[in-house]
Amino acid sequence: MRMKKKRLFMILPLVILAAIAFLYFENNAIGITKYELSSGKLPDGFDSYRIVHLTDLHSKSFGKEQSTITRKVKKLRPDLIVMTGDLVDSKRYNAEISLTLMRRMTELAPVYYVTGNHEWGSRFPSLEKGLKELGVHVMRNKSELVKLGTGEIRIAGVDDPTFNHTADGDADRIKEHIAAALQGVDSSENRFTILLSHRPELFSEYVQSKFDLTFSGHAHGGQVRLPFLGGLIAPGQGFLPKYDGGKYTESGRAMIVSRGLGNSIIPQRLFNRPEVVLVELTQAK
Repeated sequence: MRMKKKRLFMILPLVILAAIAFLYFENNAIGITKYELSSGKLPDGFDSYRIVHLTDLHSKSFGKEQSTITRKVKKLRPDLIVMTGDLVDSKRYNAEISLTLMRRMTELAPVYYVTGNHEWGSRFPSLEKGLKELGVHVMRNKSELVKLGTGEIRIAGVDDPTFNHTADGDADRIKEHIAAALQGVDSSENRFTILLSHRPELFSEYVQSKFDLTFSGHAHGGQVRLPFLGGLIAPGQGFLPKYDGGKYTESGRAMIVSRGLGNSIIPQRLFNRPEVVLVELTQAK
């Protein structure tokens, strides 16, 4: 009996240390997920166009001066970087950490950003000013043309529905934001168009608006991922969310949902490491 207790006291600290190391790994070891997407609407004159997708940082640090994540993104050789909201966290707000990441990203490629629900509030104007000073394209219900090969593609960005205080319900709010983003754009335009929007649960609205590719976040991968089931819970979707992370298609339109980088209300990820997404666009043959 004494030998069993002695073995238990020897093994228990090792088990505890292993558990702590595993949980740290799950929250901090960044994974890279790659997707390829081809379209006949893309212009001629390029081999591939590499877009890095970041989301839901929630003011988290990955190495000193965000060195760890910067090193990983640099290896992906991005032509464009998109950030789809919740750069900061409303409860643990740290603009300096968040802006540091954006500064490092602008050194690698043009950066396009849209708001998430955690940006809404009195501190956002200061954050927005800081982003613009860094040269980040802050896409608040607007669109821009981006040169690609011998032509151009369009990138549209919309504010999170929390920024809209006129329409009732998130679907109506996002419709208003999309309408503002595409104001003045010829409806017959047959240009490949990308949407940046924080909320994946509104995919049907993006499909209806005929965006070819949408980048989104917000779901945190379901926070805890279960074998064969996927994410456990996500804001706006509840238990076993449909759009927790990955590539989704509907009516020939695609949406890429990143599992994100940081945490908010729930401090721990499980079987759901922080994620950087790379999407490589190629012309359909």
